[in-house]
Amino acid sequence: MLRKTIFLIVIYLSAGLYLFLLTSCEGPEGEPGKDANESCKTCHNPNIVDRIIPQYELSKHFMGTSAFDERGTVACAPCHESSGFNFVCANNIPSTFTLDPATNKYVNNYMTPDTAAYGSISCRTCHSSIHKTYDSTDLRQFATTMPVKMTMWAEAKTIDITQNNSKSNLCIKCHQPRPIAASASLSDGNVVDYADLAANPLAVFYDSASSNIKSNKLLPTYRTSIHYGSSGAIFAGKGGIEFAGSMEYTSSKHAITASCIDCHMGAMTGAAGGHTFSAKGNFKSCNVVGCHSDEPYSATTPKFINTQKEIKGLLEILAAKITSGSGSLLHSDINATTNLWAGVTVNNYDGYLNIYDPIANPGGTFQCPAPAGSWLPGQKILNKALPKFTSLKNVQFGAIINFQLCLREFSLGIHNYEYSKALLTNTIDALTAAGF
Repeated sequence: MLRKTIFLIVIYLSAGLYLFLLTSCEGPEGEPGKDANESCKTCHNPNIVDRIIPQYELSKHFMGTSAFDERGTVACAPCHESSGFNFVCANNIPSTFTLDPATNKYVNNYMTPDTAAYGSISCRTCHSSIHKTYDSTDLRQFATTMPVKMTMWAEAKTIDITQNNSKSNLCIKCHQPRPIAASASLSDGNVVDYADLAANPLAVFYDSASSNIKSNKLLPTYRTSIHYGSSGAIFAGKGGIEFAGSMEYTSSKHAITASCIDCHMGAMTGAAGGHTFSAKGNFKSCNVVGCHSDEPYSATTPKFINTQKEIKGLLEILAAKITSGSGSLLHSDINATTNLWAGVTVNNYDGYLNIYDPIANPGGTFQCPAPAGSWLPGQKILNKALPKFTSLKNVQFGAIINFQLCLREFSLGIHNYEYSKALLTNTIDALTAAGF
């Protein structure tokens, strides 16, 4: 009897689910005499959504795990969480640092509330109007195309790529470097004064002999960096520590004629193009009329190869200057899974500092001057036994930032050859003038 009762319940629930699915498939209520489901076919057809979905499933946006790993982290949500990104766009959240009078410390405003710190990157992240109008305009509307006030510079600099109806600004909203802030315990927690690094290259930025007093506004750690998204800044020719040197800071034509979509969403070639957002190995967009059609590009074109070779060579020189006299100051990682830039430099640098961290860098060469309170006693003892991290002048810290920017923009100068070359060359000149 019990078995029969359970069977009937299952049949009843299944029938209810079937009816629910049937009713939920209907589109919005249309005009009298029209089938509302016809509006769904505007996008849900083989030429639009049915084509886009398998392309998107090849993208790093789809395959990345950051949205899950960073859920609930309000500082990461603006770029790693779908709801977080939509929140900062819809509410025009500023990238400024504001002084809190209660603590006399600065707070980074570019965050989301807990209630918006969730959600994997999806169609609705960029096309925030999906299923609002139920017509072709749904896909054409973007979460933002407004000029991007750089978070790294706390809005002191703005990126605005106006070609192609400013659509690149949508990409750069996330693909931009993050700010490096002063220590909140030793200093006021404000964003680093990057302009001062270039204006006063010989000033002391970090003194290892006095790492526990307020003369050091920042205590370096393994993760002291501009994060990963430097491609937007390099593409736009903005955001680097622009030391005076032998080269003028100019930009390639890409910055004023091309857009992110032009190169990263061209006609598909293998697993690149379209909504994969990958341009790797795909030169179709490069060779259209008005761009490189007269001298078509490919992976074996001398101009393409030589551009990357030159920028790679400058990165090697800069890395050697940065590590001069300090051994393995920069962190190396030969694992291509954990180091996205493995193989780019001879020593497989990833842009991080080779400072001990019990989780992220347990083999670190140098002592961490700011061990976390969560470290175990044994980890703190191990850290204390390591040699102190080297003192840094402004020019050295600025050089580390520029190395990170030009390494982590992924293209080795293809995004913006002229700006990349000037930034690296002038940084090398500044280090040379400072005796490195």
